[in-house]
Amino acid sequence: MGFKKLMASLGAGGAKVETELRQADVYPGGVAEGNVRVEGGSVEQRIEGIAVGLRAKVEMERVNSDGKKVEYLKNVDFYREQVGDGFVIAPGAVIDLPFSMEVPWETPVTMFMGRKLTGMDVGVTTELAIARAVDKGDLDPVSVHPLPAQDALLNAFGQLGFAFKSADLEDGQMRGTRQRLPFYQEIEFRVPQQYPGLSEVELTFVADGRQMDVVLDMDKKGLFSGRDTRRSFVMDLDGHEGTDWAAYLHGWLAEVGGKRNFF
Repeated sequence: MGFKKLMASLGAGGAKVETELRQADVYPGGVAEGNVRVEGGSVEQRIEGIAVGLRAKVEMERVNSDGKKVEYLKNVDFYREQVGDGFVIAPGAVIDLPFSMEVPWETPVTMFMGRKLTGMDVGVTTELAIARAVDKGDLDPVSVHPLPAQDALLNAFGQLGFAFKSADLEDGQMRGTRQRLPFYQEIEFRVPQQYPGLSEVELTFVADGRQMDVVLDMDKKGLFSGRDTRRSFVMDLDGHEGTDWAAYLHGWLAEVGGKRNFF
């Protein structure tokens, strides 16, 4: 599939850059392969460099002049791969630059069961350096599908009656995990009636090449329920098929939210 990216910012007649991915469906820890095509304009131009990368919209917080916290979204580039060094492109010439871009293990999941997760905005950018200026272009969405282990957990929530509500990316570090990126993903579920003590559940998973930290944040109902309850465990990316994850999750969820906490 082709992504038309940007025009070089040297006025009329500038070079045109187009990025094409072989496959828009990717997985954390996988590889995204593609090609960057540079087409010369009506004048000779010096291209200082070209890079491709991954970008996500992350929820940030700041304190305004009234001392109140304000939430806003910010583009965060979390991976960058140099495609081409400096070169000169002649008028009308065409230069193809193939690339192979690693997808970080912590890349947020944007798809589940063929549907886009509401709130997820992750994509590929092409960075063009020309005439001492850098243009990062627009965000072209990619579909990030869950790893088999992540898929098993998401399916387990569905088996227990939970329904997907929304997802977002939070700025900062999830303590006690193997997180390396400057943000983490939270997937929020609507709670079924069998857990009357819970108002919502948020799921976070942070993977590397071998294992995955799984974190559950559970909001309890009640006037004086206090802070959210957090539970976490480590899951192997391989060999997870032998576990009944619905039963495993139910044990923790029922312990925290099996009864409504009125006080």
